[in-house]
Amino acid sequence: MKARKKQAELAVLAESVELVQRRRAPSFRQRTGERAGHGILGRFAFTSLLALLPVALAAQEPAATFHVHVRLVSIFVNVTDKNGAIVGGLSKNDFAVYEDGRPQEIAVFERQSELPLNLTLAIDTSGSVRKDMNAEAAAARRFARDILRPQDQMSVIQFATTVRELTPFTNKLSVINRGLSELRGDWATALYDAICQGSRKLGGREGRKVLVVISDGDDTAEDSTYAQALEEALRNEVMIYSLIDVPIEASAGRDLAGEHALITLAEQTGGQYFYVEDGGLNKAFAKVSDDLRTQYLLGYYPKNQELGRAFHRLTITIPRAAPDEFNVSHKTGYYSDTPLKK
Repeated sequence: MKARKKQAELAVLAESVELVQRRRAPSFRQRTGERAGHGILGRFAFTSLLALLPVALAAQEPAATFHVHVRLVSIFVNVTDKNGAIVGGLSKNDFAVYEDGRPQEIAVFERQSELPLNLTLAIDTSGSVRKDMNAEAAAARRFARDILRPQDQMSVIQFATTVRELTPFTNKLSVINRGLSELRGDWATALYDAICQGSRKLGGREGRKVLVVISDGDDTAEDSTYAQALEEALRNEVMIYSLIDVPIEASAGRDLAGEHALITLAEQTGGQYFYVEDGGLNKAFAKVSDDLRTQYLLGYYPKNQELGRAFHRLTITIPRAAPDEFNVSHKTGYYSDTPLKK
């Protein structure tokens, strides 16, 4: 409506200019018997109208330019073959990305991310697993020594009845080792509290965010829930790696629901899960390290996004391969209503 109004005003202004030009023409003055003084007034009016033209044209231009910020969605991906071996050497053209079933164009691709690694090691020291604390501390020290680069940082938390930070984010091995020597046991297990708190602290950091959880999955604190833990991890873009420590091998004494929770938390966030009993904790840590070193980074700017959805589901495929040739691990989605980090 405003644009049509401005165009109408311009048309009137143009007609006025044309009229003044005609009045200034000699033949017109002669026909109307216009006096010389009127010619001066006509020239003044003509000049004034010409001066107004740029103002009128400028009025049609937008008063301000609006910039729409489009969020870059980053996805860390691991690919393994049928035998569980890591698949490297894939290219950008090997992948296809879908958001809520809609194809997306990959704008960012890296085979091995050099982004800083922010890693929180969360160790269960509850009654069911605390007998393994010395072994856990020793294995964690080796893991920190092997994985940390100058740009990386690690924190250590323990959880039993409550969650306790032993080491803030640092890349100093001496500080990490000191924190690991302070592991203390208790009886209850605040597993989901640990995931919630660890995810929130990781969420404020730049780069890759990884939470490595050593536990049997038996949450007995009943404060936070599985759903809350998963949402916190996804909102803060945290990958969970579950090292499942099962002290009782007989199925009658195992918390199968807890194991399943650790497995699905890893799968939903793009991490992995490993059983400590399959080769020991050192081997499990080595698998985590290998996994983090061979990730692909895919990024895209959402197109044709479905409006009104807070959570958007992600699907990544390798079109050229048979459906069962590769296993592609990545987070299952993201929350678009999570505030962007500055």
